[in-house]
Amino acid sequence: MRQGILLYGPPAAGKDTITAALTELDARYVPFTRLKIGNGKTDGYRMGTPEQLAELEACGDVIYRNDRYGNIYVVDRPGLDQAMEGDRTTVVHLGQMAGMEQVTALFPAHWVRVLLWCSKGTTAQRSPQRGDADTAARLAAWDATQADLAAHPRAQWELRVDTDATAPRQAAQRINDIVRTTSPRS
Repeated sequence: MRQGILLYGPPAAGKDTITAALTELDARYVPFTRLKIGNGKTDGYRMGTPEQLAELEACGDVIYRNDRYGNIYVVDRPGLDQAMEGDRTTVVHLGQMAGMEQVTALFPAHWVRVLLWCSKGTTAQRSPQRGDADTAARLAAWDATQADLAAHPRAQWELRVDTDATAPRQAAQRINDIVRTTSPRS
C-alpha cells in the first residue's frame, strides 16, 4: 500500500523545515509539490495555468483545492501518483481540515496525520525571516487555522508537535518512528 504523511498546521509552523529534516533522515521521504495557479513564490510549487486546472477538474483529478493569498493551490491525483512511485513516502502540507479530509477520503494510502503547531507570535517572527512579504495575511491564516482546528475537535492525529519547543530533527525522528512502526511494508 502507498504511504504518505499529512503535515497540518498554520503558516510558519515548520512544515518545510520538518520535511527537509525527514528527507535528510531517509531518502524515501519526498515532499509533495502542490500545483499553484497564480503568482508570487514559485519555489516548492509546480506552477500551472487555469487551463490545466480546468482539465484536472474535468477528469475528477483535483483531490483538494484551496484559494488563499490570491492564488489557487491544488493537491492533484496525477501529482500524488507520481510522488508515491516506488518505495517513496510523500509528505503533503495542508492548512485546512477540509484538505485533510479530502486527501484521506479520495486518495487511498496509509496516511500518517501530524499536527504541527506554533504560537501566533512565532508565526509573526518566522514569517518575515523566511521571506514572506505578506506577514499580515499569514497571521490571518494562523487565526483561520486555529478556528478550523477548533471546529474539528474529533480530528485524529498520530502525532502532535509543538514546534516552539521541539527541534526539527527531533520532530522528524518522531514522525519517522511512527511511519516505520505502522508501515504496511514492515
